[in-house]
Amino acid sequence: MRILVVDDHPLVRDAMAQLVTQLGLHVDVMQAADCAAALAAAREHSDIDLVLLDLNLPGLRGLPALDRFRQEHPAAPVVIVSAFRDRDTVNEAIRRGAMGFIPKSSSRDTMVNALRLVLSGSVYVPPEAAMGADAPQEALPLGLVHGAVKPGLTARQAQVLALAMKGCSNKQICRDLGLAERTVKAHMTAVLNALKVTSRTQAVIAAGKLGLDADSLLSATDAKPADPVILSP
Repeated sequence: MRILVVDDHPLVRDAMAQLVTQLGLHVDVMQAADCAAALAAAREHSDIDLVLLDLNLPGLRGLPALDRFRQEHPAAPVVIVSAFRDRDTVNEAIRRGAMGFIPKSSSRDTMVNALRLVLSGSVYVPPEAAMGADAPQEALPLGLVHGAVKPGLTARQAQVLALAMKGCSNKQICRDLGLAERTVKAHMTAVLNALKVTSRTQAVIAAGKLGLDADSLLSATDAKPADPVILSP
């Protein structure tokens, strides 16, 4: 697997290069300090499996850099890895063809899980960006979330939602919860139906708008896998 890391800070590039080695035993990491060098590298190596692109680059930068990559190398999935995390920037990046948007403030595990999700063919959107800049920083108590779904999610379904918000694939959710894949798929279907959405990405956005936080969901449901935990007001 060949991954191209594009960032103007050498320390960030090195950190990302170390991080992506967790994706598999055979990861070839290429680095570029700006968009021009990255495009040249992509032209030389047409077998790039993933591009990790910062928005704050010298020269061609921001979303126009994403546009250029999508035009010249439409087969290469591009994930934005940026200090920006506002909802408008995230949504516009996804609209322009990015397969994911990972804030640089994300934990190492969240980044790895998000990249695995993208490599599996899904789109990763950070839940905090889905909530918007004016959303509360603390998740509301589960039983008091305004507008929460009715009749609610079971604790197990909430755990599946929380891990999806962290960027975990179905296979990783199976491992983390000790469930069969068909069971996880059934729980995910129930989550989508409860939130009235049709995809994992929409579920993450909907959960963020409700003020739900992945870590809070996991801690609140850890001991009660069968009880309903998200109640209508």
